[in-house]
Amino acid sequence: MKLSADRILTTHVGSLPRPISVVEILASREKGENIPPDTFDQAMRLAVMDAVERQVAAGVDVVSDGEMSKISYATYVKDRLTGFGGGILSGARISTKDYPEFREKMARITGPELFKRVACIGPISVKDRAALADDIARLKGALAAYRVESAFMNAASPGVVASFQPNRYYKTHEAYVEAIAAAMKDEYESIVAAELVLQVDCPDLAMSRHTAFQDLSEIAFLKRAEFHVEVLNAALDKVPADAVRLHICWGNYEGPHDHDVPLQKIINIILKAKPQAISFEASNPRHAHEWSVWRDAVLPDDKVLIPGLIDTSTNFVEHPELVAERLMRFAEIVGRERVIAGTDCGFGTSAGRGKLDPAIAYKKLRTLAEGAAIASTRLWR
Repeated sequence: MKLSADRILTTHVGSLPRPISVVEILASREKGENIPPDTFDQAMRLAVMDAVERQVAAGVDVVSDGEMSKISYATYVKDRLTGFGGGILSGARISTKDYPEFREKMARITGPELFKRVACIGPISVKDRAALADDIARLKGALAAYRVESAFMNAASPGVVASFQPNRYYKTHEAYVEAIAAAMKDEYESIVAAELVLQVDCPDLAMSRHTAFQDLSEIAFLKRAEFHVEVLNAALDKVPADAVRLHICWGNYEGPHDHDVPLQKIINIILKAKPQAISFEASNPRHAHEWSVWRDAVLPDDKVLIPGLIDTSTNFVEHPELVAERLMRFAEIVGRERVIAGTDCGFGTSAGRGKLDPAIAYKKLRTLAEGAAIASTRLWR
């Protein structure tokens, strides 16, 4: 993992706005319609090339493929692993349940979910290795055309897969998550073998407290989160810690977030995870104040922080000075060499859904780079 040497590097969480043509292809495939492989590959290859070009132009140092080929960061696995199917399930419950009028209004603004929520109905194993190989090839092809510091690729954590695809087959939740981990292990190791940084997306450690696992007591949820980290660590046993970053968030949606679990409750669990770097929300108005939790925590000497310095659920463009101010706080906690400027979450969590304007999303990334440059000047002067 590339770390700061003479300036603060910039990155983001992974997903980026997908072109309409890509959204249409992904939506058609999600409906079971036949998309010729060549048509799919060409569309994704061009979209990844464009995404990398736009990231570089915005000043992003550690880029991704934008998750162009994935309908959603957590449900894409149903197409790569066996065991998923059954009827289409209703959407996840979120903290907007207390505000039904607001929920209806936001649904009209963000649009319908295009991805299907299915269940685990059989044994899980790897079904399709080609999809990941194609993702890697497309990103590596784009990297050959542009000079970047580093690149990463997202993969769903076992826990978040279980959060979105409920268990209807395994006798226990624990057995289900362990089966997912055993199958996802191949994906994790393949990404790192391709000399890309692996980002494991773990909203199950925070967001799932008020969504999939909201019926658990707080004690039961924390026990489950700790188990998820143990299983993830086992799945990463052959992957070096400095080749992995972990992302946590409380849900990439505009809403009250008044049922979010406080960072203070989960930080010690998060710190037990193997990945060297931790990407987390730090500008979300419900959690921006929690920078002090990181300050007061006992952090391992090698942990790298990737705080979210810009919001990803509104069209506000943050001022570079605000980005720099936020960044300086974390540099004071772990040192300038162990901070990477990041975003709260992704700009395209699921294909075709959300109210963020694509041009504004890249403008926000430009602001992130400008703020990191300001902070770098102050930190290295």
